Amino acid sequence: MLSINNIVKTYDNGVKALNSVNLEIDKGMFGLLGPNGAGKSSLMRTIATLQQPDQGSIQFGDIDVLTQPNELRQRLGYLPQDFGVYPRVSAFDLLDHLAILKGLSNKKQRKETVNALLAHTNLHQHRNKSVSGFSGGMRQRFGIAQALLGDPDLIIVDEPTAGLDPEERNRFHNLLVSLGEEKVIILSTHIVEDVSELCLNMAVLGNGEILLEGNPMHVTDSLNGRIWRKLTSRDEATELEAALPVISKRLLAGQTVLHVLADDAPEGFEQASATLEDVYFSTLHCARTNQTAA
Repeated sequence: MLSINNIVKTYDNGVKALNSVNLEIDKGMFGLLGPNGAGKSSLMRTIATLQQPDQGSIQFGDIDVLTQPNELRQRLGYLPQDFGVYPRVSAFDLLDHLAILKGLSNKKQRKETVNALLAHTNLHQHRNKSVSGFSGGMRQRFGIAQALLGDPDLIIVDEPTAGLDPEERNRFHNLLVSLGEEKVIILSTHIVEDVSELCLNMAVLGNGEILLEGNPMHVTDSLNGRIWRKLTSRDEATELEAALPVISKRLLAGQTVLHVLADDAPEGFEQASATLEDVYFSTLHCARTNQTAA
């Protein structure tokens, strides 16, 4: 269990990245959704002991994360948003080097571990190729391989599927699922489908605050009967946005599709089945509306 209590972080430039964040994260896959700039990476970096918060506490099992960072690092696997690699170094050699840094000193055991992780991430056939020449999906899979060094209990992956094509994204999803339910795995992303497909529990972060928390299916069910849809022209969409609580707008076959959150059907709208994307956009919409009203 990972317990995050009243975490606050303000940077030197005055930006308040985290504002009294509280979360209880159990074993299994946990999704942290939020737009760019919401504070997701700041929270992930704080949990990973890469920065100290201004106040609050984080507990992982019997480890006080903020006062025992080295103990946490021994049980942590981390794939940051920007995963850099050494140029002209093969996948095997780089993972072997990272294994040494992780404390795997026995050469024979380290070789077995490195080969096993490359096989697990479907990269063993590419083990002698330079990681800097890998595709985006292959590099992300290598990132998971290095995050699994030392068999960590806590794994953090920050925006892991951004920029991946659908086939690589699907492979990456299957890899995450294969990690099982015996680890705490935090998936930080702005891609709603990733959370919908993978996570048993989730939270929405916006402006450094937790706006919503729960099971994806349960929070989606809570909106059934309140989502309305209309296919319209761009000009009419602009008028409707000014008059109605529009939570999302997207294009379909050259026309604009509006989704509205309301108890009763607006004129010309049809009822739509709620999705996690509706939950996400309605949560952000309500937060912005409340902020404007304040």
